Amino acid sequence: MIALALPAQDSGEFTPPGINEMHLPAILPWGAAEGFSKQMLLVLLSVVFIAVFFVLAARKQQLVPGRLQFAGEAAYGFVRNGIAKDIIGGRDFMKYVPLLFSLFFFILVNNIYGAIPLFQLPTFSHVGGAYVLAGLVYITWISIGIKKNGLRYFKLATVPSGVPWYILPIVIPIEIISNFAVRPVTHSLRLFATMLAGHLIVMIAGSGIEYLIMQENVLLKGTSVLVLAGAIAMYMLEALIMVLQAYVFTLLTAIYIEGALHADSH
Repeated sequence: MIALALPAQDSGEFTPPGINEMHLPAILPWGAAEGFSKQMLLVLLSVVFIAVFFVLAARKQQLVPGRLQFAGEAAYGFVRNGIAKDIIGGRDFMKYVPLLFSLFFFILVNNIYGAIPLFQLPTFSHVGGAYVLAGLVYITWISIGIKKNGLRYFKLATVPSGVPWYILPIVIPIEIISNFAVRPVTHSLRLFATMLAGHLIVMIAGSGIEYLIMQENVLLKGTSVLVLAGAIAMYMLEALIMVLQAYVFTLLTAIYIEGALHADSH
């Protein structure tokens, strides 16, 4: 970020990377409107990585687990008990564990790509993937609410209990907008925006370091050390946010499902 404030020097002006640098050219010129891109390849690879890991972890189900089995069981237990059971409740949670488990690790792996050399691209820094996941979750919890309560679910979701009748004309439109319009948008944009912003900051810091090193001024070359220290700190922060965003997205999904299941008691 220091580099952004620098004036033009001997090697020219500093040009920070933009979003276009994250939209890499197509690997194959077919398969989609804009070709088969690196992002699409990474998404497919994430499914393979997750499947291979958990298949290998579950292959030898021993009473005293080995390291791989222990890691797989711990990962599964985290989603099952820490998210599904705690949020949805002990009576209904089991049928939704596969969905929450798949969401968490799919998002986690696709986010962590941004912290791995050579990959270096969180696929959810493209908004399309985030919209698709949020849309699937949106359809899921509405379907659950209708299945449990029928069309009466929409009344339960938009008419809070205990609210005086004369306030309802104000409250109901707010609830409709909040639950059925704002919720899916924020669910997707939260994931997309954090991945895009974090990755752009790291890219800008890297470009700034290169720019400063190329300067003839010794003081400017020395400043690159400060930018490097900031880049390392931002890299570690971005890695933490990658994990947190997978958790937050899955946690909110569980909250929405719980709300649809127990709409009549809220």
